[in-house]
Amino acid sequence: MKKTGITILSIFTIFIVWVIGYAVVSNPLLLPSPLEVLKAFFGLFTTWKSLLVMLMTFVRLLIALLFAFLLGFILGIWSGFNKNVATFWHPIVTIFRTIPVISIIVILLIWFGFTLTPYVITFLMIFPIIYQAVYEGIINIDTEMVDVYKLEDNRLITGLKHCYIPLINTQIKTALLQSAGLGIKVLVMAEYLSQTKTSIGNSLYLAKVTLEFDQVFAWTILLILMAIVLSILIERYSLRNSTQPIQKSKVKSSERLTNQ
Repeated sequence: MKKTGITILSIFTIFIVWVIGYAVVSNPLLLPSPLEVLKAFFGLFTTWKSLLVMLMTFVRLLIALLFAFLLGFILGIWSGFNKNVATFWHPIVTIFRTIPVISIIVILLIWFGFTLTPYVITFLMIFPIIYQAVYEGIINIDTEMVDVYKLEDNRLITGLKHCYIPLINTQIKTALLQSAGLGIKVLVMAEYLSQTKTSIGNSLYLAKVTLEFDQVFAWTILLILMAIVLSILIERYSLRNSTQPIQKSKVKSSERLTNQ
């Protein structure tokens, strides 16, 4: 309850600052009123075109997030088990993490055109986060817990399911939370610069050109809510494995040693 109260207080503070700012500026072209933005926000849900725009951007994000997670997870696991693979991927991941977003967007626009660029740039920005989280999670696992599990079952697939993945569950969830927020920002930026049709980025551009800044704020609020919803879904439906299988194996191993 205390945490909820603090959150409400924070949101209320932002609202008060907004109201004061609007009163001081007194220019809707610079800062629209909260009421105007609220009307514009709910207006987004009254047309099929706006709903389709939301859906397409959300689908693009999910596709990029899915491919980045699958590849980052697989390569992160592989690198954690094989130092040569980790050495090979280290400079590649470092480049992806350090290259300026605007530079890579321009390059990708030349290579892939306007349609594929939002997918590719979002994937490239998310992949290093997933990969690094999984890789560091694997190499930092307590070897004693792994050894205990191997006494019961030394198969790789079973070990991943009941030992390694539960132990890196926290790192994976954190990486997904970071990826969701970053993915939305990068994706919309790419849509904006590439003028991707049926996208929130393009809608923001059109709102800016037509000086409909209440629409700009409305789309921005929608993106914030989208990030919050994704974070809640990840928190709730993330990998729910725990270390219980390992603890059970530890107990069984201890019983076996005692019986011997």
